[in-house]
Amino acid sequence: MADSFMGKAATMEIPINSNGETLAEDDSLEQAAKIQWTLDEKDLQQVMVSGPNLNETSVVSGGYGGPAGGIIPTSSIKGLGMHHSNSNQNMSVEEANRGVAVEKLDSVKKWGINTYKCTKQMFSERFGRGSRTVDLELEAQIDVLRDTKRKYESVLRLTSALTSHFYNMVQTQQALGDTFADLSQKSPELRDEFGYNAETQKLLCRNGEALLGAINFFVSSINTLVNKTMEDTLMTIKLYEAARLEFDAYRADLEELSLGPRDAATMVRIEVSQQQYQVQRDKYERLRSDVTIKLKFLEENKVKVMHKQLLLFHNAISAYFAGNQQQLEQTLRQFNVKLKPPGSDKPSWLEES
Repeated sequence: MADSFMGKAATMEIPINSNGETLAEDDSLEQAAKIQWTLDEKDLQQVMVSGPNLNETSVVSGGYGGPAGGIIPTSSIKGLGMHHSNSNQNMSVEEANRGVAVEKLDSVKKWGINTYKCTKQMFSERFGRGSRTVDLELEAQIDVLRDTKRKYESVLRLTSALTSHFYNMVQTQQALGDTFADLSQKSPELRDEFGYNAETQKLLCRNGEALLGAINFFVSSINTLVNKTMEDTLMTIKLYEAARLEFDAYRADLEELSLGPRDAATMVRIEVSQQQYQVQRDKYERLRSDVTIKLKFLEENKVKVMHKQLLLFHNAISAYFAGNQQQLEQTLRQFNVKLKPPGSDKPSWLEES
């Protein structure tokens, strides 16, 4: 580039002004610098367009002018680094997957051993070959609870049926009262008679709605007691019974190992079985304590709830069939029974459509 510029500069004409004098030296140098900048810019554009790609450049391992064998392409270095990075990532993923698989395998193995021991213990108890741990007092309380739950479920079913039948009767009385009232307006000769019956049916309908409110409150309370409180206690009892079976299974396994030979391998197995037995025993004792506490609180809650609900049911039924409207209303106020407004049980026009 410099030689070209020098050649061009040597053949340039020196400009002359109108008086025959040459231009100033500074002006000539300025024009030469502009020409040089233009040439440099063109050469730079040509290098940018046709020059080597950065990805294809090479790193010279030796000095300037060294042998070609010392040249290492940078693309090879980049590919080598990416290969090592991908290899490390793949190894990490494989190790993580292997760890998860081993953990799942151990979990399945423990579950299989535990299931085998419990199944063996269950069949041994059923065929009378194995012994089981029995808490006589607690077992008796559990049997009483299950029997009580069955009887309360029967009460709940019967009172629900009573509510349904009585609701239909109240609806029939209401329709009958409306019919009597309409006939009272259209039959002048029987206006009084139809009117008396219409008022009687409407009064019975109002009292019937009050009694329905009391019975619904009774049914709701019994349903909560049976299907929530008692059911929660029975769920704890199921966990306790499962823990009892596991405890007896590991106890029987430890007893069987203790009766065998006492070599080194057997002593290791006995030590492991002793640890597992202690874990199951702690679990069994904890759940037995939970069941005892829940049975105690359930009995107290049952007596408290049923005392209130049975008194409500008796007073409401007696007042209704005695025709004592004031006593019926007083009973509802005493037990904080709130009646639903008329028509609240009916579905809305959106639900009907």
